[in-house]
Amino acid sequence: MPISFNQDSLSFDLFAKDLQYTLYIDENRRLCHAYFGKRIKNLNVRHISDLYKRAYGPNLSLDIIPQEYPSYGTTDFRSPAYQVQFKDGSTVSDLRYVSHRIYSGKPKLEGLPSTYVDEEDEAETLEIHLKDEIGKFEVILFYSAFEDYQAITRSVKFVNFGEDIKILRALSASVDFEDDAFDMIQLSGAWARERHVVKREIKPGIQSIESRRGASSHQQNPFLALARKDTDEWKGEVYGFSLVYSGNFIGEVEVNQYKDTRVLMGINSFDFSWLLKTGETFQTPECVIVYSDKGFNGMSEIYHKLYMNRLARGRHKLAQRPILVNNWEATYFDFNEEKLLKIAKEAKILGIELFVLDDGWFGRRNSDNSSLGDWYVNKEKLPGGLNGLARKINDLGLKFGLWIEPEMISPDSDLYRAHPDWCLHVDQRERHLSRNQLVLDLSRKDVREYIVETISNLLKSANISYVKWDMNRNMTEIGSAILPAERQREVSHRYILGLYEILERITSQFPDILFESCAGGGGRFDPGMFYYMPQAWTSDDTDAIERLKIQYGTSYVYPPVMMGSHVSAIPNHQVGRITSIDIRSHVAMSANMGFELDLTKLSEEEKDKIKKYINDYKKFRNLIQFGNFYRLFFEENEVAWIITDETRDEFLVYYFKVLGEPNVKQRRLRIKGISNQKRYKLDGTSEIYGGDELEFAGFLLPELKGDFQSVFLHFVSV
Repeated sequence: MPISFNQDSLSFDLFAKDLQYTLYIDENRRLCHAYFGKRIKNLNVRHISDLYKRAYGPNLSLDIIPQEYPSYGTTDFRSPAYQVQFKDGSTVSDLRYVSHRIYSGKPKLEGLPSTYVDEEDEAETLEIHLKDEIGKFEVILFYSAFEDYQAITRSVKFVNFGEDIKILRALSASVDFEDDAFDMIQLSGAWARERHVVKREIKPGIQSIESRRGASSHQQNPFLALARKDTDEWKGEVYGFSLVYSGNFIGEVEVNQYKDTRVLMGINSFDFSWLLKTGETFQTPECVIVYSDKGFNGMSEIYHKLYMNRLARGRHKLAQRPILVNNWEATYFDFNEEKLLKIAKEAKILGIELFVLDDGWFGRRNSDNSSLGDWYVNKEKLPGGLNGLARKINDLGLKFGLWIEPEMISPDSDLYRAHPDWCLHVDQRERHLSRNQLVLDLSRKDVREYIVETISNLLKSANISYVKWDMNRNMTEIGSAILPAERQREVSHRYILGLYEILERITSQFPDILFESCAGGGGRFDPGMFYYMPQAWTSDDTDAIERLKIQYGTSYVYPPVMMGSHVSAIPNHQVGRITSIDIRSHVAMSANMGFELDLTKLSEEEKDKIKKYINDYKKFRNLIQFGNFYRLFFEENEVAWIITDETRDEFLVYYFKVLGEPNVKQRRLRIKGISNQKRYKLDGTSEIYGGDELEFAGFLLPELKGDFQSVFLHFVSV
């Protein structure tokens, strides 16, 4: 059984493959943390709990007790997992154990995305009820342990059965460790350089990542990991924390005076509160916690498999993704039907399968300064409408896709002139623009109904197979015209709940459409969005060299099938770099391959190479999109990764060299993540290598001259 309760020690053991998570109820009915790590055959909780009893004797200090869901205001001076305010203004509370239950399966979270099970026997759930008797509210802690995945999920529900209270802080998970011998791993960056791997040694005090932007953000991903000092891609202990949420979040690591380490993750309490009236409940997002003693690749493999199979949903989650061409960098706003069809005809010749029409097709949208919210076709550009263009695209043998940005509104739009109060705003304050647009207030039911009705009618109007759902700015002036003063700090979370409702309704209504999430590129690349849309546009930066960093870091949590990666024109539109078609194609072939350039302007040599790479990608598409992705290394000038099938019978090797170097010998590449018991043939040659030879001796890469070189190889077991 994944979860058990020991009546003698009043302890709970949660098992998920090789992961163990243990907690116990102390003599004061406080819920305490005992252990999180590699599975132990026989763990005696008393050996752990006695340490805390001896530490202070009769004058117990909670500052050293590893509480499972700690509060502030008694004797624990560390950051709390929650805080509530009562009618008298006080914020002191004290949760004690009341009851628990263990059951098969995993419950859905009300109004929120989460991992799930298809069959009840895939997971077990532990529900622990804690109560504050004086404040008359209850907290229910949910733990679900997956039988086939080395992961445990945590979330929290607040239940108020007394007078109205205000929730000031409601995090999803808190875990205490007995030492501080860790490095903290985070995925950080900015627009066009998202999710770079940042590693730092944790120090006394607080180190944190967070978003206050209304979205999970380009700057920080809702993920952090603690890694032991000797950890690398293949060995060492890693503890991962990933939040299934798309709004303001915080991930916090605190080291106290005793060198204990506390990890907290959940909704950011900055500018947040929630009025909880009598009889009401509040549900926090889910935090997915994993453990690996096989380094960062071990952690990533757990997240990849769990998120592919038990986070993404619908008929597209395990279906092969099409190779597409998007017209954005080819035309920007300057296009008509004739220009689009010329690109589509070239796409068909090259073997591309899907044509995507990007921004500029609606209202009076000839630049980014108008028409968001006016989702009707610009007949000057498309005289036959979307339906006419889609039919012509389909007649060429291509599927048709469409870009939309439903969450936004332009001040210069019919919608804004009719409903100026529908955007997020604060009365008498300036409405700051970003990309000449404002954010619709999704906390409002009338706004949500407008979006669902308008977008649904749009998607019914033509044979649309794919939708790119964009969101190109963060929130400012976060206020709602219809909420009372005491609920204004709820707006950012209510926005996300409203977004999830919209996505649930629209994606359920159109199950045959492949939806791709986008937020100025990678600004909302988080597990919450993948619950509704099985892939995302990884970054607006299409430069192959920058993409090496972005896709390498993204792979710490997210599998290749969730990443959109396109071949674009040179000089690159974001950084001006000129790279070969080979390295651009090989980077794109590491994920969901697409094109973002004017195909009609390519040379015949470039077209021949692209046709070859498209054929190669189709040959290996299932392996690339659904195989096991392992990072070999990321050095200053060289990057390598591999993708294997589940049985390690075949694998692909990707090697990239950024700048050429004089007078250097050829590189011998060692391959890990394969079977050292098998023998492998290098495709296209007669060479046979033992798996152990490839792992420990390696093989000689081809000699590479010049900048921006890459190698793509296929090995098959014999």
